[in-house]
Amino acid sequence: QVQLVESGGGLVQAGGSLRLSCVASGRTFSRSTMGWFRQAPGKEREFVASIRWSGGSTYYADSVKGRFTISRDNAKNTVYLQMNSLKAEDTAAYYCAAGPVWSSSGPPKQDEYDYWGQGTQVTVSS
Repeated sequence: QVQLVESGGGLVQAGGSLRLSCVASGRTFSRSTMGWFRQAPGKEREFVASIRWSGGSTYYADSVKGRFTISRDNAKNTVYLQMNSLKAEDTAAYYCAAGPVWSSSGPPKQDEYDYWGQGTQVTVSS
């Protein structure tokens, strides 16, 4: 069993930065693929980024490539999402998730994740 708690969301101006954190409890964190997803009002939840358990491999959505960076610290049971050059369209609730097996063919799909956090709101003002 893994429990996930996100933090770090808030209100920021366009062009600014935020760093989200997701702290996991559970003994399997260090072996789990971790991912970040987001859901804007009236839209479906979408993939943002994922990272292999070792931290050596990552995937990003095209919309955030070059602006967002996912990382993890297994000693702290924490995964991060550094978000730079934020845009109004990045406004959403951001969720971290854990669980799937890593694949070199592409990022895991949402339904492959076993555990989800409650989310943290990011609002970017233009």
